[in-house]
Amino acid sequence: MKDVIIPIKLISLLADGNIHSPKEFTLILGKTYIVLEQYIQVIRNWGLDVLIIPNKGYLLSTSLQLLNESIIHTYLPEGQIKVLSIVDSTNQYFIKRIGTIQSGDACLAEFQTKGRGQRGRTWISPFGYNLYFSLYWHLKKSLMLRGLNLIIAIAIAELLQNIGAIRVRIKWPNDLYLNNSKLAGILVETSSNAGGYSHAVIGVGINLTMPESVGIKISQNWINLNETGIKIDRNMLAATLICTLRRALQEFEENGFAPFFNRWKPLDHLSDRQVILLQGKQRIYGVARGINTKGALLLEQKGKIQAYCFGEISLYTL
Repeated sequence: MKDVIIPIKLISLLADGNIHSPKEFTLILGKTYIVLEQYIQVIRNWGLDVLIIPNKGYLLSTSLQLLNESIIHTYLPEGQIKVLSIVDSTNQYFIKRIGTIQSGDACLAEFQTKGRGQRGRTWISPFGYNLYFSLYWHLKKSLMLRGLNLIIAIAIAELLQNIGAIRVRIKWPNDLYLNNSKLAGILVETSSNAGGYSHAVIGVGINLTMPESVGIKISQNWINLNETGIKIDRNMLAATLICTLRRALQEFEENGFAPFFNRWKPLDHLSDRQVILLQGKQRIYGVARGINTKGALLLEQKGKIQAYCFGEISLYTL
């Protein structure tokens, strides 16, 4: 549906978690009951659980705290922030705008129609429940791309621990796990120019209150922050994450991966665990032994340790 204005207004009314009558909707939205039903189905397709209360009206199964650009700016007065209701993906939104955006600019979305994870996998992105955002950074040296995924993961993991998710760990190179279930993912997309500079678009998705009705579409174990008892202010968390990543990227540009190296070990989800590493069609079995000073995975095989860099590598615990 090309017209998203009415569905967005509908969500804004329902976000408080209260029952709203069809008459209220038709008066405010200027649409008939039959058309209203069509828009209700649209927002259900966006992942919202809309309940019908007989003879009363509609309500969401849980209230929503919608993102608010003005509120985020109160926590984060510097730098450009863009809040989008709907986008194909926040990464793609920025990739199309390289050349017109500045280092540290960020965009957030309530809903992604084509959210992406590693190797083209779909990132399930229901409207308003989680956090999806991208941050752009202009790296002065293309060689600095080594370790970039890890410093982002480290910065986010430490922040989440500080707000109460103390068992958050990183599954090399860019997934965050809590209680052995996936909590967040990172997708870094880069390009370089002839001058040796690199553009990095850093996409982050964090499960905050993912509904079970949407989660059944996910093919691996997952977890929400909410179900662990951690209550989140989405706008404050968004601002804090963006500020944290800006500081981490500045430190990375000035000092490289060295300041982050020792911070990896206590966050390592795979430390001393048997793993299968997939590299193309090759399956490599071994024991994960941390990372080297460049951020490459160290894998022990038959008593020998070998480093594996990023790229088309998948890693699974046995």
